Amino acid sequence: MLFTITYEGQNTQELGFLLHKNPSRAQQFELNYGRAYVFYPEVSDTRTTAALLLDIDPIDLARGKVGSKEGGLFDYVNDRPYASTSFMSTAIVRVFGTAMSGRCDKRPELAQTPLKLTATLSALRDSGDTELANKLFEPLDYEVKTERRPLDERFPEWGDSPYIDLTISGTVRLCELLNHIYVLIPVFDKQKHYYIQEDEIRKLLDHGEGWLAEHPYRKKIVQRYFNYKRSYARLAISKLLEDDDTEETETEDTEIGEIEEIEMTEPETTETESEETETEQKEKRKFTPLNTKRMNAVKNAVLASGAQTVIDLGCGECRLTSLLLNEPQIKKVTACDVSVAELEKAAVRLHLDRMEPFRKKKLTLMQASLTYKDDRFSGYDCACVIEVIEHIEPSRLPALERSLFEFAKPGTVIITTPNREYNANYEHLKENSLRHGDHRFEWTRAEFKSWCEDMCDRFSYTCEISGIGDEDEKLGAPTQMGVFTRNG
Repeated sequence: MLFTITYEGQNTQELGFLLHKNPSRAQQFELNYGRAYVFYPEVSDTRTTAALLLDIDPIDLARGKVGSKEGGLFDYVNDRPYASTSFMSTAIVRVFGTAMSGRCDKRPELAQTPLKLTATLSALRDSGDTELANKLFEPLDYEVKTERRPLDERFPEWGDSPYIDLTISGTVRLCELLNHIYVLIPVFDKQKHYYIQEDEIRKLLDHGEGWLAEHPYRKKIVQRYFNYKRSYARLAISKLLEDDDTEETETEDTEIGEIEEIEMTEPETTETESEETETEQKEKRKFTPLNTKRMNAVKNAVLASGAQTVIDLGCGECRLTSLLLNEPQIKKVTACDVSVAELEKAAVRLHLDRMEPFRKKKLTLMQASLTYKDDRFSGYDCACVIEVIEHIEPSRLPALERSLFEFAKPGTVIITTPNREYNANYEHLKENSLRHGDHRFEWTRAEFKSWCEDMCDRFSYTCEISGIGDEDEKLGAPTQMGVFTRNG
């Protein structure tokens, strides 16, 4: 990951004073996930460039974390470090923290002077939203340029990469530039490498002071910054707007990225609204998210199967696992995920450190990949694979099928996956696009049925298919579920 700042004007080598980094030598900084290097590829009286190079070490990232001792190749192969995400934001604070505060003892007047600055960031994930960078930076008076490359020049049919190289230029104080970038990087890629806690609200407010409250897309920025942490997002917005008496604008509610699942405020009512409108608003407040319906449907299917031991494969933050731990019928639950970071989040979400002993005794957290044969997957009454298979490359599906149905072969297998036909009901989805940026494919109902029948024929199972969520008369339900029962 590379971040550069270029200063054009007179005596531009004074950028070193502002950044508190000597242009005559390279510097190295130790981070808990790798190293950061600062150097100056260009120094002159009229143009000076400072570069921050981030080198992530996957071993440092995984060391001491849940599952890392048995991580195998996971500790060495990780796609997350190779894009500008919260790793870069953290490095900017660590390396340029004094500059972000606007302090410069040697040149205090320069630190408060707007300068002609250009910043570049490589490999920002915008998931194909070509307007996202403009919507974020143009209201801050930057000139914005982006460059997107194909995924692979040898295979143009794969399309463009979901990553861009970003360049912004403007006349701005250096501290403002750094704070803008720090806050807005997570808006591009909502996934953070660390668990979000309440002190993150103060960080956002501090770095957004003086500009975020007036940004036309402030709500969406806050939502994505907290990655669907609804309570934190609500609190941050309320604090952000405490001293802001301006009215909400139509622009502020415009989508700036992929579909948002958070509504920050309930619809307001007025004395002139009709009785029918109030009833509709009550219905909205009773709305149950699809994921909640999905988890309850799977939990009920597990209990109906009579299973007492369950493995939750691709558990994520363990929402299903949490439900199963509350059921007296369930004696053992193993939550398995390929991502150590997700298992760490799960441990926090489950309050593992203060979990009741009877629940903690049921639970095992395990790092592993479903596309490899693993003896630890065997011996369970039921295996749940919830919204997982669509994240796997089609070429790897045969490996998953054998690992699950041939080698682990639990008595019951429960699989859920999106119904691609239902996507037509999502207004913000482009035609033929997938529901999530990381999905490798999505099946129609006919395709899912065909796949289920193939699994039954090859591995001696029977399968019952059903839908989850509000049914569309023509397009079916948003989620499709297959409950496989092993014969004999």
